[in-house]
Amino acid sequence: MAVSSNNSMPTPTPEEPSITSHSNGSPPFDIVKTYNELCRTDPLLTHPIAAIEALISLLAASPVDTISETLSLLSTATTALKSSVSNPIALSAGTDLFQRYIISTLQQRSSQDAKGRSRRNLAGGTEDFRAVLAHLLANSRLFVQRANEARGKIASVARKFVRDGSTVLTCGRSRVVAAVLEATADENVRFQVIYAEDPLPSSPNSTNIVNNLRRKDVPVAVIPFAAMATVLSRADFILAGAESVVENGGVISSMGTYQMGLLAKSKGRPFYVVAESHKFVRVFPLDGGDLPIKGMGIEFSTENEEGKGMHEEGRRKERDLCVEFTPPELITAIVTENGVQTPSAVSEELIKIWY
Repeated sequence: MAVSSNNSMPTPTPEEPSITSHSNGSPPFDIVKTYNELCRTDPLLTHPIAAIEALISLLAASPVDTISETLSLLSTATTALKSSVSNPIALSAGTDLFQRYIISTLQQRSSQDAKGRSRRNLAGGTEDFRAVLAHLLANSRLFVQRANEARGKIASVARKFVRDGSTVLTCGRSRVVAAVLEATADENVRFQVIYAEDPLPSSPNSTNIVNNLRRKDVPVAVIPFAAMATVLSRADFILAGAESVVENGGVISSMGTYQMGLLAKSKGRPFYVVAESHKFVRVFPLDGGDLPIKGMGIEFSTENEEGKGMHEEGRRKERDLCVEFTPPELITAIVTENGVQTPSAVSEELIKIWY
């Protein structure tokens, strides 16, 4: 999807539409609640796509009549969404891409309209603008549908890395990794998996990965993270997912991925990352300290766990929020629905998407 290179966004003012109130008396639209509900009800939905779905619902429910109001509303909603989460990077991939898509579409329609009639009619005519908005929303939902299909396309590409007799080392709760391994099992390829388990899994997805593979007669060995260095010599390659792929070709993913990358590099094992292209985000961290994520610092304390009142559920939630940066030099290749890419090609892919 080609979009304009103009990155400027209008700054909302107090007089512009609110994301939580409507002038027609309808119930207020809560963008954060909508996003959280989408994530809760559909565990297969990625954060970027959930954010796009929430913004589409916002536009469909809001009485905007001009391009200016639309862009202001999206900008305000995007800020609210990013402020509501401790890790806004994955979500930003969706919101930023959707905003650029909206701007590009409106600019193209405005340019086409100017050839046959005045630009004033498009920007100010309520009926004309609503027709454009309806067309835009229909295309947006088609984009979301195609993005959701990306996981299956990645599985069809990445499963070719898994051959008869292979042993794959993985960790985390990546839905794309699960799709790749299950698609490989469906092809009757004989392979086995070493799964490095988080000592405090906060999601049933990790258990589901292991159980689903075993149901397909794939042998799975579950090990603690501490054993990865010992068992790495038994693995042919490492397969990992990602929450986001950044401009320099590195990835932001769950804790343990960076460790796996370092170990793979030391042992000369290939390290493959599978991720949908809508997770590509314009962030350029040099290391993990550059990530704009809340609560990622080291906390020193003289109190024991009981003294701080931290129970196991709280620790699980905290662990779930933790992500880390794996630099591009540790990654052999990144597999998207568009094929296999080297980390150095990510910037070119972002140029195609954004410019």
